[in-house]
Amino acid sequence: MMPDAIFGYLLAGSALVLFACGTLVTQAAAQRIDLGLGFLIATTINVVFAALVLGVQLALRAQPLEWNAQALWLFVIAGGFSTYLGRWFFYESVVRFGPTRASVFQVSSPLFTALVAWLVMGESLTLQSLAAVALTIAGLILVSSTPNHSIAKVPPKIEPTPSAVAAARLASLKHYALGSVLAMGLVSSLAYAIGNVLRGAAIRAWNEPVLGALLGALAGLGLYFIFSRDKAALLQRLRRADRQGVLIFTLLGVTTIMAQIFTIASMRYIPVAISALVTLCSPLLVFPLSYWLFKNSDRVTGRTVLGCALALSGIAMIVLR
Repeated sequence: MMPDAIFGYLLAGSALVLFACGTLVTQAAAQRIDLGLGFLIATTINVVFAALVLGVQLALRAQPLEWNAQALWLFVIAGGFSTYLGRWFFYESVVRFGPTRASVFQVSSPLFTALVAWLVMGESLTLQSLAAVALTIAGLILVSSTPNHSIAKVPPKIEPTPSAVAAARLASLKHYALGSVLAMGLVSSLAYAIGNVLRGAAIRAWNEPVLGALLGALAGLGLYFIFSRDKAALLQRLRRADRQGVLIFTLLGVTTIMAQIFTIASMRYIPVAISALVTLCSPLLVFPLSYWLFKNSDRVTGRTVLGCALALSGIAMIVLR
């Protein structure tokens, strides 16, 4: 019989490989079809694939499904943070800044997980933890400060009126938020961290990782439809979409839901923060594969590698203390 911890690490490692593959193909897929439509395709496939796996699981196992209302809602809320907010900001950061730089910020999620546990659950932060926070932030800032020449510069403003000044400030804030790898990456990581904490609490009370992943995907898909502005044109856009792009986002949907199932299942056997550390260390795979596949078009520099090393060191300090 395999020890529980080793089984948990194998599940988390499998999720890591799937997350890294998804990161690499996201940029290529978004070049073929609109990112919002791609998000819809991937999340819909999340729901369909998870439902199929759940059906097979229920047909093969002997014990009936027992419901836990509290854990059910934790999975649903976690899906809102991870599947909707976290994934949307992560997809945007991959498209805008490349898979290498975007993936670095995913590994900061365990750091936020520890901070959320400190704020919500009252866990203490030691001097080592504070030093790890500073080290991780330094690494993320180093990565985010790498020049990205693909981002268009804001044109100079013309003789502002009072109303134009207010509009310009709002536009500048929006431009910064969408043009800053640091801002988008940290929002994505924080959303994933909250989702991890909620899923970790849910899986300990209700050992249903497949159903938990399905509930999260349904929550993400529901939020997309609630906040989407062009629902009426979705079918028309889907008909006109590039077939290869649709196929890539379909495969991306399968890999992401499998990764989520493995991640949730691993939290049953190893600590949540450790699971998050393993599953989100995608730069360890993304960096060399991105350099090889894209011929360094993602601009992997010495500063990027150093920043990633600092961030990983800080995260390892805080979750392995």
